[in-house]
Amino acid sequence: MNLIFTCGGTAGHINPAIAVANMMQQRHPDCNILFIGATGHMEEKLVPQAGFQLKCLPGSGLSRKLNLAGIKKNLYAVKCVLDAVKACKKLYREFKPDVVIGTGGYASFPALFAAQSMGIPTCVHEANALPGVTTKLAANKADRVLVAFEESRQHYKHPEKVEVVGMPVRQEFIFTTKEEARKELGLEGYVVVSAFGSQGAKVMNETMADMMPLEQADGFPFHHIHATGSFGKEWMPQRVKENGVDFENCPRLDIREYIYNMPTVLAAADVVIGRSGSATCNEIGAAGTPCILIPSPNVTNNHQEKNARVLEAGGGAVVVLEKDCTPEKIYEIVKQLLADENRRQEMGRSLHEMVRLDSTERICDMVEELIQR
Repeated sequence: MNLIFTCGGTAGHINPAIAVANMMQQRHPDCNILFIGATGHMEEKLVPQAGFQLKCLPGSGLSRKLNLAGIKKNLYAVKCVLDAVKACKKLYREFKPDVVIGTGGYASFPALFAAQSMGIPTCVHEANALPGVTTKLAANKADRVLVAFEESRQHYKHPEKVEVVGMPVRQEFIFTTKEEARKELGLEGYVVVSAFGSQGAKVMNETMADMMPLEQADGFPFHHIHATGSFGKEWMPQRVKENGVDFENCPRLDIREYIYNMPTVLAAADVVIGRSGSATCNEIGAAGTPCILIPSPNVTNNHQEKNARVLEAGGGAVVVLEKDCTPEKIYEIVKQLLADENRRQEMGRSLHEMVRLDSTERICDMVEELIQR
């Protein structure tokens, strides 16, 4: 069995693919798995770290601007797609994949298009309620279109090919216990985690940097693990220092670019503060970690707030809009949650009830059906 996974750009596209690949490898230890991504993006770190082989191709996003720079960028993006399709066809003739599975990102469309033009079965997974550009382009000829939300079905021309499967997460998010996680990390007392995507969010990094002096004034009442993302790794630690916090010599503060062991860290945490992309919400739900969600206002159709409101309505999250977000407000909510163990336990139970914990298994079942067909 030979499988191609194509994904990239952000962890929200990459981690679901890794979750499915891990389970397919568990079911079929002799299967060959190859990832296709785009050069210069997050997949170059996450995929090899997960133990999978990665082939990267040149890729570029599209510009919505109609000026000269926008037109040049779009022409370059088209050239990248054409070159990537050609490269994928050559790769497929050598690798002979049984199925190509796409979960979004720059590399997904050319990889899926090449497979479809060669008659190789394809499967597309869309994490958000509204389909992204890659899914729209690839869905018509895909053998299966897998979505996270029932209301997504209406947005596709061939609803008979659409299956509602939820969002796949790695099994570690589901089965890692708080005791195991804290022992592995060597942590005691309250633990708070904050992360705002693999690239990071400037406003939220600033908010966390300005919240740390409040923690210091209270004697650091919890262990705080914060991921700056790639955009914040240079300036955000400096801002913390300018705020009078010597985080490098403070064992209660852990500032890093990215949290690679997120299943373990989420399991150890009492509260997590983050965005509300589909992947993030499902990972938090699978871990059952009480959360404070600050939806990104810079996404299409405001889908992050819609995701966050679902978790809030179910009792698993506190939602704060970015325009209302201040260091003092977030810090106060954190303290309230840490002081109320019963509320945190109830939030954890609610989160577990809201997510589809069998999503990864269902996707693997469908991949196997495509191979058998």
